[in-house]
Amino acid sequence: MTDTFVVVGGDAAGMSAASKAKRVNPELDVIVFERGSWVSYAACGMPYYVKGEVADLDDLVAMTPEEFRQGRDVDLRTGHEVIEIDPEAESVTVEGDGERFEQPYDHLLIATGATAIEPPFDGLDLDGVFTIHDMDEAAAIDDYVGEHSPDSAAVVGGGYVGVEMAEALSARGADVHLYEMLPHVLQPFGETVASVVEDQLREQGVDLHLDTTVSGFAGDDRVDRVVLDDESRPADVAVVGVGVTPNVDLAADAGVELGETGAIATDEYGRTNYENVYAAGDDAEARHVVTGEPDHVPLALTANRAGRAIGQTVAGDPEPVGAIAGTAIVKAFDLGAARTGLLDEDRAREAGFDPVSVSISASSRAHYYPGGSELTVTLVADRGSGRLLGGSIVGAEGAKRIDTVATALTMGATVDELRDTDLAYAPPFSPVWDPVLTAAKVLAGKLEDT
Repeated sequence: MTDTFVVVGGDAAGMSAASKAKRVNPELDVIVFERGSWVSYAACGMPYYVKGEVADLDDLVAMTPEEFRQGRDVDLRTGHEVIEIDPEAESVTVEGDGERFEQPYDHLLIATGATAIEPPFDGLDLDGVFTIHDMDEAAAIDDYVGEHSPDSAAVVGGGYVGVEMAEALSARGADVHLYEMLPHVLQPFGETVASVVEDQLREQGVDLHLDTTVSGFAGDDRVDRVVLDDESRPADVAVVGVGVTPNVDLAADAGVELGETGAIATDEYGRTNYENVYAAGDDAEARHVVTGEPDHVPLALTANRAGRAIGQTVAGDPEPVGAIAGTAIVKAFDLGAARTGLLDEDRAREAGFDPVSVSISASSRAHYYPGGSELTVTLVADRGSGRLLGGSIVGAEGAKRIDTVATALTMGATVDELRDTDLAYAPPFSPVWDPVLTAAKVLAGKLEDT
């Protein structure tokens, strides 16, 4: 009898798992239930669609539903929502096409993703107030901006989405005000990166309101201002990007255990507390490569990689989902900002480390070669062992060098080992001592002196 692999959710983790399972074991019956109409799309590209750099929303789709059905023999059912999981009976209850039915499974993947957080703001239901976490929301923002040509825009939240949407709405002609309740934007990237990015945002005409709490929005049917504690400011359109929360209600109602982060707890193979039930993507925890502890960092590669590994495991060839370092990169107008590992020294201490850090600035190319720019690199290491704990990079070019630091973290490298890594050199690409090596060299010296 053919085994059945049921997947709940048709984006990165879900479709990666379905495709891999079917490729490894073509005899496996693979069914994907997706409550929406979009599958396998690049959510990270949505701000660039709103900006106008991506011409068509369909350009963000990696594969259409029909390509999965016909090309990969995956039974993909859009417009179908799983409303209940019964792990004891090994079945799910599904609603779709005007009916409700039970679908048995031998293996189940919960890939329900995450949802944009909606703070308890007044006026969230006004026309012109948006979150942006799925394709329909991106389309709605684009349509609204195209129809109303807003003079002013409020972006609430200074994380990835906030910074990217500030750039997008500025490109669409709006006077952008960015509101962040913390002292800096891009808080997980550290103060060094944040300060450089903030200068860039201001240079590009974005008005920053840091340490500022938003209480809501106001207007007659349509938003026309953002309300603060003691005043209000004009806002013809507003985007709220204060983070996401994992979609875990379906799993929790079925008795699937959640971790301390609030996401679904999993083992090294993505299994939950039920042997044949897995979780991956923005709804699931993963092991942090530095601390060894469960963490929740909802990013695209994490979801794709874990889904692919689970698909292979279900198909009969077990593969760990892999650890994460929280490696991320964001574009802020003319800058790139990137981070990986443990940058927060307080968190590093809580994890049992004694953190030491340095920040250096160096040219992204040989000093005599045209086109170079200043690159700022921060590295953090453990004082006693010399083990590398994290790093960040910010500059007009070269922020993707963070991958070198992430690789070193994954390998458990010390600062000395990173310093001695044989990186490529040619004047158009880097100085003889790449900025990452220079930072490692300076940090190694600091460790020797302490």
